[in-house]
This record gives sequence, C-alpha cells and structure tokens, in this order.
Amino acid sequence: MNDTLTSDVIGRRVEVNGEHATVRFSGIVPPVAGLWLGVEWDNPERGKHDGSHEGTVYFKCRHPTGGSFIRPNKVNFGVDFLTAVKNRYVLEDGPEEDGKEQIVIIGNKPVETIGFDSIIKQQSQLSKLQDISLRNCAVNCAGDKGAIAEACPNIRKVDLSRNLLSSWDEVLDIADQLGHLEVLNLSENKLRFPSGSPSRTGTFPALKVLVLNRTGITWAEVLRCASGWPVLEELYLESNDLFISERPADVLQTVKLLDLSSNQLIDENQLFLIAYLPRLEQLILSDIGISTIHFPDAGTGHKTAMFPSLQYLVVNDNQISQWSFINELDKLPSLQALSCIRNPLTEGSKEAQTTRQLIIARIGQLKTLNKCEILPEERRGAELDYRKAFGNEWKKAGGHQDPDKNRPHEQFLEAHPRYQLLCLKYGAPEDGELKLHQPFLLKNQLLTLKIKYPNQVDQKVLEKQLPGAGWPHRGRTGLDEKAACVVSTL
Repeated sequence: MNDTLTSDVIGRRVEVNGEHATVRFSGIVPPVAGLWLGVEWDNPERGKHDGSHEGTVYFKCRHPTGGSFIRPNKVNFGVDFLTAVKNRYVLEDGPEEDGKEQIVIIGNKPVETIGFDSIIKQQSQLSKLQDISLRNCAVNCAGDKGAIAEACPNIRKVDLSRNLLSSWDEVLDIADQLGHLEVLNLSENKLRFPSGSPSRTGTFPALKVLVLNRTGITWAEVLRCASGWPVLEELYLESNDLFISERPADVLQTVKLLDLSSNQLIDENQLFLIAYLPRLEQLILSDIGISTIHFPDAGTGHKTAMFPSLQYLVVNDNQISQWSFINELDKLPSLQALSCIRNPLTEGSKEAQTTRQLIIARIGQLKTLNKCEILPEERRGAELDYRKAFGNEWKKAGGHQDPDKNRPHEQFLEAHPRYQLLCLKYGAPEDGELKLHQPFLLKNQLLTLKIKYPNQVDQKVLEKQLPGAGWPHRGRTGLDEKAACVVSTL
C-alpha cells in the first residue's frame, strides 16, 4: 500500500502481522512527517492508546489501549474473492506446460498461443469447485463484476470466516454471483450492516446455513437482513452481545436451528419473543447466563404453546441451580434431547449419575440426555427411584395410597409435577418402601439372640442383644438385625 491514500480507507478492515483491525483515521500526525493510518485493533491488548497523541484526539476506540498509528506500507488491505480462490485452489503448472505452444482458430485465422493449456486447466479446476474454505485469506471484496459467477458457477459452500470484509454490501456483491450457495460462514468479520431496509432482496435464494458468530450484528439487523434468507434452516449468532428486542414477523419462519450462545444479555423474557418460530427444532443457549425459566401459559402438569417444534435444547455453561428449571422443561411439548452440563445444579455435591436420574424422572418425554441415549430400563429405574425418594415428602403433603384420599398440597405438586403421574404409572409407594434407614449407632446394630431350652418346656425363652461381627465397621454381618438363633442344650 502506497502513501497516497484517500479518505475511503476509513472503515476498511486490515491485517498487520496476523492481527486484524479497522481503519479509523488517515492523515498527518505531527510532528512526524508522512501519512499515518490510525487503527482500532480487534484485540485491544495489541494497541498502545485510545486514538489520541500528545493531547490531540485523532480517532476514538472502545478500549483505552485499542489504538495504534501505522504506516500504510505495513498494512495488508487484502485481496478480492477470486484472487483468494486462485491462490488457494489453482494448481501451479510446470514450466514445460507454461511454455507449450498451441495453434487455435479465432474467427478464420490460426493463432499461435503460449500457455493456453494452463488457462483451460485453471478454468476447469475453478468450475468444479463446490465446497471452498477461504478462512483467514484476507478477502476484502467481490472483485470485478461477474468474474466469480463466470469462474466458479457451482460453489455451494463457502467459509469466509476471519477475513477483511467490512460491510454487508460486500457480502451481497459476492453472494449475488453464487446462485447455488447453500452454506456461508462469515464469522469474525466485523461487518457494517444496513441501517434501513436492505436495498437488495433475493440475494440468497438457496441459502440454508448462515454463520454470523462474532460479527457484531444486532438483533434488529438480523431481522432486517433476514428477508433475504427465504429458505434458511440454520442460523448461528454466537458472541454478538445480542439483545432480542422484538419478535420476528414474517422472517426466520423456516429456521430449524438457532444458536444464541455466549450472548450474556439474553434472559428468559427475550426468549419468549422467539418462542413461536414454527419450525424451530434446535435451540442452543450455552453460556448466556440464564438461571430461571417459567412458561406462564402452562400450569402444573400441562404443556406450553411456546416452542411447539423444539426437540433439542442446549443450556450448557449457565447458572441453573434449581430443579424448578428442569421441571419447566417438561412443559415443552416436543422436547426429546437435552444437554445441561457445567451448571451449578449438575456440578454440585450429588453424584453425576444421581443427577442424571433425577433429570430423566422429571422430564417424561426425554430420549437423550447430554448426548447419551436414555434406554427404557434406565427410565424405569430413574422413575421408580424418584417415586421412592420423595415418597415420605408426598405422604406428609397429603398423598395417600387410596386414590380418593390422595390430595397432596399445591406446594408439593409444584416441586414435583410428575409425581402423581408416576404414581398412576407404577402405583403409589407402599409404606414398606418408605421406611427410613436408622442412623448408624450401636443400639441400631445389635443382633437379638434368642435362647430356648428344648428339654425344659416351662423355661422362658431368653433374649440377649449382642453387637454384630462387623461392629464397629459398616456393612452387613450376614444376619438380619432381628435374626433368631435357637440354641439346644445337652
């Protein structure tokens, strides 16, 4: 890059020694002569100041050490899309092919060419490309109009993550020439999105998967651009500081998977704004800081009308600490798979297997938990153990084996909404199942020894209590605590 830059470099994305930045200033910075670029680094630790020098503010940064001044010749402004494709995918020809002569007919005249085979070979290679990755290739624009469509007409999947694209319009210029594009990854491009209605529609007629992680997009911008994604099925919006401000209207209606991970501003009330997307089957909410959820339209034992098609929910790395959160998930009508690891509820004092059983028992239709299938015998065991573990609490709350007298209070039903259903499924727990284990004290570990004299009918049976052979160690002695022993005398 030479030293005769114009003001149109402002806002451009650049790369310097592997680090990415945005140009915020171009001009003279006295007292040093010559042209300088003021850049704001993606990584603020890379910078030295906030855009000020000797008391003069040349540009502003979000971070006090996010800025630097750099000479233009140290900066890489990137290359166009087709140049990046050729750099990565076109095979180099040997010297003997480069210098090979060939006679071709142009019009009615024979023309001698050199390297014609090489051009044909390159064109053939590019036209066959369907799945390409240009990650970190410094792509900054589409290039000459129509050049991509002519050279690469069959591309269906493109990874453009971590490049130098600076605006959504540049993305549209590329996509306009890829009529078969189905998958597009734009992650880690700091993009400027349109502030009004998109100027172009129908740019992504076949797009099914769009990845916009760490692009800085807002929810309002998502909704504005979404009209151009008429058949989109998967949308990834991780780490964008999103705040869901409004309900999608006539957009995102075909989306089956939505990833909102690592957007710490999202809460349960915002989630309700996307709760009526008709085809949403997978929702990824890892690391958003959520701790509670409550579906206000569904009482205890009923299903919610929200998220009607949701089958798979991911809530890893959150602040879930109450079983009420798990109870609410049983209200989702279509939920079959749940991932809920690295939460206070699942990382507490209980053993992992015990926690797993409690989740299975509380969500009746769940078929997969933390990517492990729930087999019928595991569900049966989990539900029977749950029924027994909370049986005494159920009785104290008004539960009874007689259906006519079985009226546990509302507080118990809110804490254990499936308990009554489990009683119908397996029968109410019997009193014998609910006996509490006695504390491990000597008086509770004594064996009763009964001594009977067979030759003395009138003699009373003597009873003596002795500590078991295992005392003071825990464990069974092989005898019941009320074992009877008959001793015959000579």
